[in-house]
Amino acid sequence: MSDWRLAVDIGGTFTDIVLLDADSGRVVVEKTLTTPSAPLGGVREGVISALAKAGIEPRDITRPIVHATTLITNALIEGKIGRAGLVTTRGFGDTLEIRTEHRYDMYDLQIEFPAPPIPRELVFEIDERVTATGEVRQAPSEAALDELAETMRGVEAVAVCLLNSYANADNERVVAEGLAKRLGVPVCASYEVTPQIREYPRMITTACNAATMPVIGPYLEELERWLRDSGFGASVLMMLSNGGVVSAADARKVPIRLVESGPAAGALAGVWYSRRLGEDRLFCFDLGGTTAKSCLIEDHRPELTNEFEVARVYRFKKGSGYPCSVPSVDLVEIGAGGGSLARIDDLGLLKVGPDSAGADPGPVSYGRGGTTPATTDADLVMGLLDPAYFLGGEMPLDLDRARRAFQPLADVLEADADEAAVGVYEVINQNMAAAARMHAVERGIDLRGVSLIAFGGAGPVHACGVAALLEAPRVIFPVNASVLSAFGTLVSPVRIDLARSMVRVLGDGVETDRDALLDEMREEGRRVLAAAGAAAGDVRFRYGLDARYAGQGNEITVWVGEGDSWPGSTAGSAEAFHQAYERVYGMRIPDVDVEVVTWRVAAWSDAPPFEVPALPAGTGAPTPKGTRRARFRRGEAPREVPVYRRASFGAGDRFSGPALVEERETTSVIPDGWACEVSADGSIIATREDQ
Repeated sequence: MSDWRLAVDIGGTFTDIVLLDADSGRVVVEKTLTTPSAPLGGVREGVISALAKAGIEPRDITRPIVHATTLITNALIEGKIGRAGLVTTRGFGDTLEIRTEHRYDMYDLQIEFPAPPIPRELVFEIDERVTATGEVRQAPSEAALDELAETMRGVEAVAVCLLNSYANADNERVVAEGLAKRLGVPVCASYEVTPQIREYPRMITTACNAATMPVIGPYLEELERWLRDSGFGASVLMMLSNGGVVSAADARKVPIRLVESGPAAGALAGVWYSRRLGEDRLFCFDLGGTTAKSCLIEDHRPELTNEFEVARVYRFKKGSGYPCSVPSVDLVEIGAGGGSLARIDDLGLLKVGPDSAGADPGPVSYGRGGTTPATTDADLVMGLLDPAYFLGGEMPLDLDRARRAFQPLADVLEADADEAAVGVYEVINQNMAAAARMHAVERGIDLRGVSLIAFGGAGPVHACGVAALLEAPRVIFPVNASVLSAFGTLVSPVRIDLARSMVRVLGDGVETDRDALLDEMREEGRRVLAAAGAAAGDVRFRYGLDARYAGQGNEITVWVGEGDSWPGSTAGSAEAFHQAYERVYGMRIPDVDVEVVTWRVAAWSDAPPFEVPALPAGTGAPTPKGTRRARFRRGEAPREVPVYRRASFGAGDRFSGPALVEERETTSVIPDGWACEVSADGSIIATREDQ
């Protein structure tokens, strides 16, 4: 019997499907255009095609199907969200409009912020009050709930966020349960979504959650119905932003946790490869059709952040979006991908992105109505892609149409169309390298000397160019790089990150309150993991805290250890904070109390293991299938470059750039100055010869 596992990843341009037989290590992949208006269309087409390639039936998929998606991110960015209402404490109805009163650009007189996901006319107030210490001063009345429900008729979902509910959720629970019973629509409360201190982040996170519940709910219902009708017996697990997976039912309740679902899956694939290849530090470079994502893996673990900003008005300006309090893999994401559109700005400079052609109409070369040249068009004109072999020949590209599309840019730049295409290629590489470098500098990280792993449909095309700019000595091109994020969902643990605000000074007497809170969080973690199929004995816990010196206004997160209970002593926890603070700020303040604001528990169970069989040994010197005229930089003439089929490689094969390595879903571009070797697992390891 085979142990087939299925993964799905909906991207902005393509939907990726991966079928893995854990017994034999056989992998079958499929890539189809995403259908934004009806996401199930692309998923259904891809899954059916992948099953046919593997020669199996739906009933052969016995393990849960793992799913990553950009549905939540795209819904918030594009404003294609549900009609949600918000209920808050009397006098606090303007919180979404006021935000934090922080100006992300102090001198911009026309500063812009995204419109709240719930407009002011759908924000309602109710008489109730809980103090900062958790005392219920006034409970909501049944008459008030009756009146509120009548006023809110017609909303598709409801967010409930009351003052100080992180300290005591009794009032919030009464309102949420009362409205759910009266209105019959999905209702979420901040104590379920993000029970943490600070009013605006808690409210905007809950509001975004409610606004996307009508988006994800119908899709998951439609998906599960189709899977059931088609004969699949497996359940669905959804990938979260923190790099874990949970049941579809839990994801439906808190969809905001899916906001970075796909990129997180790519990071987990990077973790898997870092272990296999023995790389303690590995820089993940994921370039898809719409966006580029990158993150650093250290000690086989991605860094997590406790806040992720979505729907920024200005992509590079922190503070111009919704600061959602959701645990997420700490990564940088920019509008750079195969569909990124090229243009000339007001200063006459060549710009690429963040606008994207997406899946419809797509780049000009797709022949689906696009008129503005995109990154994929530039790669094609440069000769890096074979127009007759895109998606294995199933989706041929129009080279002449792409070259003509560059002519308007070339006229402004006083160059020819081919030179304009190379300019687009170099600008997109510079954009990605600059964003990665800035992200690293903000975190005190030096990327020089760190190996880079390239994936996504366009990642292997641009990886060496970006690596040269980052001074990375090696680039790893893994097998099935184009669908590696989907593959990452299959190696992701079942995981949930929980946080609860309870302000306490670290000292004598804190243990009783802390342990009572941790008991609740561990129980919640076990429930979520059990719903996702994890055995009780396999669940593990990791503990952390957000702390500050008493009197300060901001915290840092410190992870203190693992176990079935809080690890170590109170004094040890305080010392861990002192060390972390000193590492960040270069000093410690030993005479000031350490104050914990939020307590954290990560609960997880590892994914079922599997082994990928070793690649058979090669001849040492692979034979190219032919050559193609290509160019790699401005100012050089096109030249004949060897073209290899990746499927022909064996372990130990060596070759040097310039070279093009083709597979159905992507092409690995190796410029001159790079030497390549095929590893035992099939990865191509490219090393700079000038280091």
